[in-house]
Amino acid sequence: MDVQIHESWLRELKQEFQKPYFLSLMAFVESEYTSHTCHPEIENIFAAFNHSPFDTTKVVIIGQDPYHGPNQANGLCFSVKEGLQHPPSLINIFKEIKADIGKEIPKSGNLDRWAKQGVLLLNATLTVRAHTPGSHQKKGWEQFTDTVIKKLSNEREGLVFLLWGGFAKKKSKLIDDNKHHILTSGHPSPLSANRGYWFGNNHFSQIDKVLKLQKQPPINW
Repeated sequence: MDVQIHESWLRELKQEFQKPYFLSLMAFVESEYTSHTCHPEIENIFAAFNHSPFDTTKVVIIGQDPYHGPNQANGLCFSVKEGLQHPPSLINIFKEIKADIGKEIPKSGNLDRWAKQGVLLLNATLTVRAHTPGSHQKKGWEQFTDTVIKKLSNEREGLVFLLWGGFAKKKSKLIDDNKHHILTSGHPSPLSANRGYWFGNNHFSQIDKVLKLQKQPPINW
C-alpha cells in the first residue's frame, strides 16, 4: 500500500516507512481494507499529517482509535465528517471550549479547521475495522505514532501536547517537558467528564497563552 503523506512528514519519517514492522503493518491494512469495511477511507488514513505539516504543527492532541461507526472517521482524532451528529466526547470538548473561552458550539464536528491551523489531531491507531473497536491495535500503528511524537519532541520546540485520559497520559514519557508544554486532564468522554475529570481544565485558553508568549497567533477554536 502506498503511503500518501505530506512531503514534510515524508522527509522526517522516510526511514520509518522502510522498516519491517511498517511494511508488515501496511500489508495488514491493505488486507483488512480489501476484505472488510474499515475506517477511515483509505485516502484519509494519514489526513492528520496532510492537514498539519511537520514544520507548522503547534499543538498535538492525542486520541486512541478512529470512530468505528459508519461514515464518522475522517482521519483526525475526535473529528467527524461534515454534517454528522457530534459524538459524546466531541460535545464535551465543545462545551469546555465554550466555558473556557466563550466560543459557541459549532454546527460542524469536522475539526479540519483546527488541523489547518497547526493542530495535529493524532490517533495512536490510524485505522479500525467497522463496528470492531481496537481491531487494528497492536499491529504496528502504536510504534509508528510513538515515533511521530518522539520526532516532534526531539526536533521541534515549544509545542503544546494535550494528553486527555489515562491512555494519552502514558505518552508523556515520549515528550521532553523541558522543551515543550504538556497539559493533562481526564478524557472528554461522558464517563470521565461526568466524574469531574474533564470540565474546567481550561486547556484552550492555556494553549492560546502559550502561543501568545511565543509570538504565534492563537488557534481559532
